[in-house]
Order: sequence, then structure tokens, then C-alpha cells
Amino acid sequence: MSENLVFSRTPSLFDVATHYCPGCQHGVAQRLVGEYIDQENLAEQTLMVTSIGCSVLIYNYLAYDAVEAPHGRAPAVATGVKRANPDKLVFTYQGDGDLASIGMAEIMHAANRGERITVVFVNNTVYGMTGGQMAPTTLPGQKTTTSPRGRDTATSGSPMHMAEIMAALPGVAYSARAALNNVKHIVQAKKAIRRAFDVQRQNLGMGFVELLSNCPTNWKMTPLQSNEHIENALIPCFPLGVYKDVDNQGAN
Repeated sequence: MSENLVFSRTPSLFDVATHYCPGCQHGVAQRLVGEYIDQENLAEQTLMVTSIGCSVLIYNYLAYDAVEAPHGRAPAVATGVKRANPDKLVFTYQGDGDLASIGMAEIMHAANRGERITVVFVNNTVYGMTGGQMAPTTLPGQKTTTSPRGRDTATSGSPMHMAEIMAALPGVAYSARAALNNVKHIVQAKKAIRRAFDVQRQNLGMGFVELLSNCPTNWKMTPLQSNEHIENALIPCFPLGVYKDVDNQGAN
């Protein structure tokens, strides 16, 4: 019986096996980024800044020049990279613990300044690499290694809604939230990633895209259960959609 290849990797992806846990959607997010850059023939012009966490190993999968930033400092490092290389396409790839906790000051100030970078923010509501601790985006009642009885909003506050926060800052040209749990949402995520890069290329300001992703290992779920959890728990808490999109008249 013959087999037909119906799906191939985009050229920017290294032909290597993934180290990510079974069902993890980091690979989906990274492929979407690679597809945009390849479709626009921008691989030689792209510089990526990696963060600390599961996201850090993106340079094992995407064949672009990269700088590894200290924990949470990817927006600050990307600011320097872009200002030193204004003709390059510069993006950060960050998780929720990195961006919304340890790096909250960096993302807020870079966004407020309107740095011409693109931020790809993968939100799986937990610290993935370091042991499943509570993150700034952990859902109310969600059990983690540091909230074994579930997140108590009375003592730990409510989840941070980063797409909405970014949209309120004048330096942000585009802010959106998408999800990676099914084909429909992945198509929407691809469009959001495209626009987040396009506003940088158009010199409009920062492009920010939040991607709701899973963490089957730390959620203690199967991959299928984790997809359902995104649909039934994450999306009601973090509504999908475009929160800000400016055109040339709205540029800073």
C-alpha cells in the first residue's frame, strides 16, 4: 500500500524530533511563526529572542539567529536587538511565568514605548518547565504544585489578562488572543500571528499575540482532555479575539 505525503514541514523548521511532552502545543505555535516567516521570505532577516521556560528551546526548532535572554527580560533584550538592527524582524517567544510574572516590568515598558518588536506569548496557565507552579494566569481554583487546594483569588489575586492589558497601552499597535486546541482556532491564530508581525514591518508599534495552549503533563490530563480544558475552562476566562488593531493613521 503506497503512502502519500499530505503535510510537510516549513523550511525554517529543523528536521529534528521534538523534546516537548506528548500533546504539547509549543510545536504548533512555533510552526505558525515559521510558516509566516517562510511565506514572506524573511528567514535571513529574522532575529528571535528566547526566554526561560519551555519556550527557551525554540532555537532547537526554528533556524533563525537567536539571543537567549535572562528570565523575563526578553522584551528588554529585544529592544536592544531591534534598535541596533532596525532593518531586522525581531520577535520574542515567551511563556506566562516569564512574561506576566518575572518579566512584567519589561513587557509593560517595552509596550508603552511602542518598541517595534513582535511578542508571541504562550499562555498555558502554569509554570511548565520548573515544576508546575502557579503562574499569573493560573485559573481561579486551579490546582498547581504551589496551590494544591486551588488558586484562591482572595490571597493570590485573579488571572492576568495580558492581551487586554497590552491593548490599553498606546505603544501597542496590535493585541489579540487566539487558541491552539482545534483547527478553527489554529487558523485564527495564524492570522493573528501574521498581523502581529505585519505591524512591526509597517513601523506601527508593538505587535502582541497571546496563544492559549495546553500543558498535559502539569495539568495531569491526556492531550485530548487538555484540548477540551482549553475550550471549557481557558477560553471562558480568557476570551478570544482582537483587542486592538491600529492602521497607519493610528501609528505612534
